[in-house]
Amino acid sequence: MSMRIRQFHRWISIVFTLTVLANFIAMALGKPPMWLVYSPLPFLFLLLFTGLYMFFLPYAAKWRRVAA
Repeated sequence: MSMRIRQFHRWISIVFTLTVLANFIAMALGKPPMWLVYSPLPFLFLLLFTGLYMFFLPYAAKWRRVAA
């Protein structure tokens, strides 16, 4: 499960980077459409949740060892 979350996080980070790059290019060409401006947000929230999961994973393992 942890490896799948890490792989998902990596791919989502690539997609997020591409959407942000598309935003900068669109802004350089003029006023971008609103759907393009907000397109990175879903990927940002996915990165937030998967990143928090990976951040707290070592602490959860430590808590499980102490409790057992």
